[in-house]
Amino acid sequence: MPSVVGAVNINSNSGTVNFGDTLNISPKTASKTFSGSGGGNTGNVVNTINGANATNTLDPSIVDQPLVGNI
Repeated sequence: MPSVVGAVNINSNSGTVNFGDTLNISPKTASKTFSGSGGGNTGNVVNTINGANATNTLDPSIVDQPLVGNI
């Protein structure tokens, strides 16, 4: 099927960008990231004002995103 893609702005990319028709998109890798308050903000202009914060990195789970069966 044809698709219409409007305006696109990609600031940075560390993976694959897909436009148009796709049959199946599945993750090939999984990672876990811990960041403080406002640490994951993205955009062209970001103004983040935060006070003191702490990040809890205790995570007892063994598998968060199983990748078994992804082709």
